[in-house]
Amino acid sequence: MAATHTVTTRTRAATISGIAALVLLGVAVVLPAFASRSLIQDLFFILTMLTLAQFWNLLAGYTGLVSVGQQAFVGFGAYMLFGAVILWGVNPVAALFLSGVFALLLAIPTAFFVFRLSGAYFAIGTWVVAEIVRLTVAQWQAVGGGTGTSLPRDARDAIWGVAWIERVFDVRSSAALDILAYWLALALAAGTIGGIYGFLRTRRGLALAALRDNVEAAKSVGVDAQRMKWIVFLVAAFGTGIAGGLIFLQNGRISPDSAFAVTQWTAFVIFIVVIGGIGTIEGPILGVLVFFFLQKLLADYGAAYLIVLGLLGIGVMLFAPRGLWGLFARRTGIALFPTQRRLDIRR
Repeated sequence: MAATHTVTTRTRAATISGIAALVLLGVAVVLPAFASRSLIQDLFFILTMLTLAQFWNLLAGYTGLVSVGQQAFVGFGAYMLFGAVILWGVNPVAALFLSGVFALLLAIPTAFFVFRLSGAYFAIGTWVVAEIVRLTVAQWQAVGGGTGTSLPRDARDAIWGVAWIERVFDVRSSAALDILAYWLALALAAGTIGGIYGFLRTRRGLALAALRDNVEAAKSVGVDAQRMKWIVFLVAAFGTGIAGGLIFLQNGRISPDSAFAVTQWTAFVIFIVVIGGIGTIEGPILGVLVFFFLQKLLADYGAAYLIVLGLLGIGVMLFAPRGLWGLFARRTGIALFPTQRRLDIRR
């Protein structure tokens, strides 16, 4: 009998985790019906940081583009949301899409510049671009200039879905906005993880993995490295811009220093990915949970909190270079989001 050969990425652990993820997603959707407002705000923070971490991981973990300037897209996307609302009268929810579009448009000239650099020069180049964008936006007087601005009260009252949430959950408008922002963050995080996982399972995803493993070998088999870098850079900018717009929509106020904070939107994101495991989808998920609980545990200790985060990051890089998830996966062989191709032979 002739043998049949199929290439698969499916594992039993992935099937179980997929079912569990769907159940968890369903629970997360209805969670605002019985959860406290503080829990909803905490989950919003986790989901938005997870989204930022997944996009940075896509850049650095799969394409080798170690950017320390992702705050450029967070801040620019957020500022364009405020600009669209204040100057053009766009509903804030619809303006979220514009946050991603304008971040993508910013990424095009940025890529032309930083792709001429490599290694540490690339990282520094992205940070320089972010600082240029911050200084430029600080001169935009229509959205508050260097001091920033808040969303107009009438714009906040007109946000799609808030009035409906007020009626259904019997909450004040501020709590209703938190619930709406949480649902949007949940959709964004789920879409990001699903989209990245789906992309990595395609032929282009296989090409991206080849670039991560060996650039020259990938080029030798026909992978267009430059094109793949462009695709990933633009996609990451688009998603990061939307996340930035959503973060400051929920906040209700924006300023150049907060929107372009390298510590908040890049350093912490890098910490999340490094701690969890770079080059895996599971890594940022684990990393953001570790980061959140450390932040809650140590936030009252001021500078000591940052010192502990730094020491922990150094320790993980020294003793578990592939992160906590990489250490776990190596010992157990479990992959919740498997992308490695396996040849299945049946007779």
